[in-house]
Amino acid sequence: METILFLAATEPDGSLAPAALEALGAARSLAAALAGCSLTVGLQGPSVQTAADRIAGCGATRFLGVAGPDFGSARYASDALAAEALVRASQATVVVAPGTSRLSRCLPGVAQRTGGQADTHVTALGARESRPFVNRWYYRQRMEAVVQRTQRPWIVLIDPGSQSPWDGPPGGAVAVEMIDVTLPEAARKTSVVGVRAPAADAQTIRPDADLLFVAGAGWTKKQADGQARVVEAEQIILEFLKRSRASLGSTKSLVDLGGEGQTVLSFLSHLNQIGQTGATPRHPKGLSTCCHGEEPHTVGWRFINERRAISLDPNCGWARGKADVLYVADAFAVMREVNRLLAANA
Repeated sequence: METILFLAATEPDGSLAPAALEALGAARSLAAALAGCSLTVGLQGPSVQTAADRIAGCGATRFLGVAGPDFGSARYASDALAAEALVRASQATVVVAPGTSRLSRCLPGVAQRTGGQADTHVTALGARESRPFVNRWYYRQRMEAVVQRTQRPWIVLIDPGSQSPWDGPPGGAVAVEMIDVTLPEAARKTSVVGVRAPAADAQTIRPDADLLFVAGAGWTKKQADGQARVVEAEQIILEFLKRSRASLGSTKSLVDLGGEGQTVLSFLSHLNQIGQTGATPRHPKGLSTCCHGEEPHTVGWRFINERRAISLDPNCGWARGKADVLYVADAFAVMREVNRLLAANA
């Protein structure tokens, strides 16, 4: 009989991030698929009561917590000790956690400490003949594997955006069994002294945005009048991002143009890159502009639900089954009109 532990770190205000609620939904589904399986919630962070009350109606039989100022910031030493204490206290055989940067950094180490095994980038869970299994991708989402393991505890990190979040009503106050974890002085050597973040309008990567807007290399090429209009392209794109709150992506060719001595969009970096050598984001909708829909780029769109593209080439890769809708048009003209409509309806 399996015992499932949903493990998550709370936010600074004591709440749970969307990625954590998605992992909770996956943990509940797995518990339902395994007969006689129990679900335990384990939370760590500066405070855990608010988060526990929020998910009190999730069907868990136990709520465990490790809380205190020492566990407020992401730090391997303290995060690993807290997670290890929760895994051992719950006697979990399967641990389901969100694949955030914070937990992805420490949970493989927790698996080693507890004699278990960890799998990252999991996109689905289920049961077959009363045994759990997970689905995960390899080689930049070109191969999908179904994995089963006998080693326990089995720690599973769920890719954010791949699951439906748990959205049940709050269940009221819940009793949380607090676990006392004392940090040795060596675990306090790393401290967070502050956070540097760009202004809201300067932030272009928004994982929770409803729309992914991708700029292709065509924005920096010579236009119909024989001139490259990079400054105008930057103004159009930034205005659209500001009004739509979309997340910005780019193709490898556009990002690498700077190395070839060509003018590039100043606000793009390799962090914006989408595709085989970049990121594979998950957004409900995607709009590609001035890109030809090459395979290395479109592989990054595998989990975009609705794909649209704007290109002057009616025979580009987007027109060959890679986009749900292709607009054969000038992206400069289309996006100027879109910005006008957004401003009129603001």
